[in-house]
Amino acid sequence: MLAHINQKLEQKSPMRLTSRLSTLSFFILLSTLLSACSSQPEINPQEFAGQVSDSFRTDIKSNGLKLFTYRAILTIETPQSEPLPHEVRSNQKKRSRTKQRYQGPDLSGWTAQVEHGLQQTIKMNGYCRDGYIELYRSIQADRGTIRGECNDGADEADLAKFDS
Repeated sequence: MLAHINQKLEQKSPMRLTSRLSTLSFFILLSTLLSACSSQPEINPQEFAGQVSDSFRTDIKSNGLKLFTYRAILTIETPQSEPLPHEVRSNQKKRSRTKQRYQGPDLSGWTAQVEHGLQQTIKMNGYCRDGYIELYRSIQADRGTIRGECNDGADEADLAKFDS
């Protein structure tokens, strides 16, 4: 049986075999990426309860374009055990000399919380009825900002409710 498969492969042109292997590699890579994207961290709403202050600012342009800025800030104080910024830079320089790569803090839980806060805010106020496009994102250890543009344009009700 194996000899039969080898014989078939030898009959095929190398270009065709390479093309099939490339296609197979592409689908394996695609499935890996899709599974990685679907494994977002679980959100525990109580994890940051009472520790976040957020704001949602709207900006409706004269042509009906709806923009927004969502900001979330941790209101708890950071523990004194965390290094100061100059200590972090010093440690990074030491690691660069020893060829160790700097691994920043894991912000996946905080990022998920900021995204969740934005989704809930938009759901409650109804600003972007047809979803939005993210234009900018900045997530740091104690704050996060997401700016976006709504997929829908402003109508009279939006102007009355959100125009400032």
